[in-house]
Amino acid sequence: MKTKLDYYRIFYEAARHSSFSTAARHLYISQSAISQCIHQLEKDLNAQLFIRSRRGISLTKEGELLFQKVESAIGAIEQGETILKRLHHLESGSLTIAAADAITTHYLLPFLEQFHANYPGIRLEMANSYSYHMLQMVKEGKAELAFVNLPLADEELIIEPCLEIHDIFVCGPEHPRKNRYRWDEIAEEPLILLETNSASRRFLDAEFLKKHITLTPQIEIAAHELLIQFASIHLGVSCVVKEFAKDALKQGKICEMPLSPPLPPRHIGCAYLKHNPLSKPAQEFLHLIKEK
Repeated sequence: MKTKLDYYRIFYEAARHSSFSTAARHLYISQSAISQCIHQLEKDLNAQLFIRSRRGISLTKEGELLFQKVESAIGAIEQGETILKRLHHLESGSLTIAAADAITTHYLLPFLEQFHANYPGIRLEMANSYSYHMLQMVKEGKAELAFVNLPLADEELIIEPCLEIHDIFVCGPEHPRKNRYRWDEIAEEPLILLETNSASRRFLDAEFLKKHITLTPQIEIAAHELLIQFASIHLGVSCVVKEFAKDALKQGKICEMPLSPPLPPRHIGCAYLKHNPLSKPAQEFLHLIKEK
């Protein structure tokens, strides 16, 4: 485009007000500058845009045609500026977060509630899958933030630890239990564990393999809440996240079977793209997380 966009803004203002002097006041430039720009625009387009008379200016047929298009274009630009301003002030927009049900229920829920209260114009969307798949969602642009069970690593992502968690074994209140369990003793119990494609299960298997113990569960399930419920009705011994099972422990629905030594702590982490700037809503959500 050989004609400067500023010329079209000047043409638009002059045509809208049917006056070079009024356009000059609106644009904070001299009337002579307005006349020169219009002259240059007419030269560039090889068309007369205004009829000049003692009573002022009016558009020619060519000018009316151009004005319709310029008015539409400037309206679209102004609309875009308004949208960006609203996004910057978190008055509109959306944020997609990927997280497992247990992480959402026991960790993210208060932050989601606070974020919505602070920024009701932002539409929150949640996605759910295994940790590995949620990392893929971030890399494919289907989610901006993913809260996952660590340890996990990916060269394309920044993965920041957010919450330290502790894995423990639990049973129903009527299950025979001791004050302390060796790791090989726990392995002999009727185990209920998460499926092998979960990050939590891979962590558990790896820690036991360090002691040359292979875990062979009787039941494998996908949901952390079912681990608690199955143990509470004496279907076996579950490995759960202590921080996510505190209510059931407090109510006596399940009881801890302490390992000696205990499993090492791990973390819930937040993953996002390394080389892409986070949106304003994502920045603010992470800010809420880091404040706590």
